[in-house]
Amino acid sequence: MFNSFTTALTGLTAAELGVDVVGNNLANLNTTGFKASTVNFADIVAQSLGLGTSQTAAGLGAQATAVQNFTQGAIQTTNGAFDAAIQGDGFFIVRDPSGLVNYTRAGNFEVDANGNLVTQAGQSVQGWVANNGVLNTNGAIANIVIPSGALRQPTATTNMSINMNLDASATLATPQANFSTAVQVVDSLGTTHVLTVNFSKTAANTWSYNVTLPGEDVTAGTAGTPFPVASAAGSLTFDATGKLITPAPPPPATNGLVPVTIAGLKDGAADLAINWSLYSALGQPDITQYAQPSATASNHQDGLVAAELVHVTMTNGGEIIAQYSNGQQNTIAQIALASISNPDTLVSEGQNNFQIGPGTAPPAIGTPQTGGRGQVLGGSLESSTVDIATEFTRLIVMQRSYEANAKVITTTDTLTQDTINLKQ
Repeated sequence: MFNSFTTALTGLTAAELGVDVVGNNLANLNTTGFKASTVNFADIVAQSLGLGTSQTAAGLGAQATAVQNFTQGAIQTTNGAFDAAIQGDGFFIVRDPSGLVNYTRAGNFEVDANGNLVTQAGQSVQGWVANNGVLNTNGAIANIVIPSGALRQPTATTNMSINMNLDASATLATPQANFSTAVQVVDSLGTTHVLTVNFSKTAANTWSYNVTLPGEDVTAGTAGTPFPVASAAGSLTFDATGKLITPAPPPPATNGLVPVTIAGLKDGAADLAINWSLYSALGQPDITQYAQPSATASNHQDGLVAAELVHVTMTNGGEIIAQYSNGQQNTIAQIALASISNPDTLVSEGQNNFQIGPGTAPPAIGTPQTGGRGQVLGGSLESSTVDIATEFTRLIVMQRSYEANAKVITTTDTLTQDTINLKQ
């Protein structure tokens, strides 16, 4: 008779844990990245407590444990610059000020006063940061730092090209036999200079060329007078089909390259050393000679002026992209993900964070969509996996279980009183 009392108490305890779990789930209905827990029940028998023989199988109640289920939550688009959601397996890696590493599915990140990408609880998000424009995802992970209001260093032009046609029908000593086109290049201080490339027809299928820049741009020049670039002068020869044959195409590597060397810039910048390529990367000539008016289709140079950082955002794949006022953009960091083969063994630490438990497999750290890790979606958040209808159903079941076990206790108490009364 007394066993029924203790058995019912275990039922009350198990039902109470169930109500606690349901209450916690419902409280986190709107918590980003929250994973709903369920309660697993198991019976307790006398044998497990050493209270009976091998033939004894009397029940002694129930025991309950809460288990967190790492199912995929719905992805909601937020357009937040640093919001991120994991679609698939994996965890974001975060580190608190004491150096303790945690794992989370909540990607509602923000930037603190020092430029660190942090969680809502102030933990630093881990990943790889570009060094001198180079991102090495094979190195160790570290805190991700977002630059703010920084100027991008200018890059001097080292390569240029012109896609154009020269008029094969032009007659010597006529205006059509001369053509000029301009290319804007950048020096090491970010100052732009306009190079003028001049062409003159000297014979059938043959054109001479030279490059000049404004005289006021160089110390040896005269304002208002074009200054010739001595290294960039020569002739072009075309075959009967209008194809450039001299200079010859690569290889060797120096073929088809015209050196444009400019020294003594007035602004104090380093000397310009530009390779003007007459051929594409596939070895096709950029300059043709057909019986059409001379014209430039496009030109390209790889120099960049100094630019101000105007926007930083996270893209799909977990890359953090910096956009500059000159229209350029660079990848400055990459979010890291940890893959854990048995996430149900993680220990919840609150604030949407988990720590490695005694039975947790070692995390495998890498980039999204590698090694079984999921995709990171920028401008999105993973919703809580709590389903309100399911939780209300469980709540009713737990309530009925608690009431039933309470009824067993009151019944046992009545029978106990009746037994005592028999002695009287």
